[in-house]
Amino acid sequence: MSHVYPRNFSHIGISVPDLEKAVAFYTEVMGWYLIMEPTDIVEDDSPIGEMCNDVFGAGWGKFRIAHLSTGDRIGVELFQFENQVNPDNNFEYWKTGVFHFCVQDPNVEELAERIVAAGGKKRMAKPRYYYPGEKPYRMIYMEDPFGNILEIYSHSYELVYSEGAY
Repeated sequence: MSHVYPRNFSHIGISVPDLEKAVAFYTEVMGWYLIMEPTDIVEDDSPIGEMCNDVFGAGWGKFRIAHLSTGDRIGVELFQFENQVNPDNNFEYWKTGVFHFCVQDPNVEELAERIVAAGGKKRMAKPRYYYPGEKPYRMIYMEDPFGNILEIYSHSYELVYSEGAY
């Protein structure tokens, strides 16, 4: 039996309706690195086509993808699928699956305003302090311009939760 140890986070895939706009948002507002330009992937018998058949099943047609990286080397795959459907409300937190991702920035308020200026929106009126009057740890839920839910933390996950946070 192998030893259980904490695995590192490698990357996350995010679906967007407009790949170029998403690349611009995530590089210009979030400051992430573009490591592979937008690329067209088509359903065919190439190695990438066969791999996508394994993942999506037959009939997926084509999609576009770009690869980015955060400041701490976490990969971000941005996907624009051919028959992209944008829900009116992407905040279905009660459904199984990933409902948000979180980034860390010591200036929560400034990043939140940059996201709003770029077409995103606040899910909360203002940042919430975890330990009001005691520690500067704060957070806010946002949406990117494409409806994906993201959260901003001022401090590391470990610092926030090692103190109890609730």
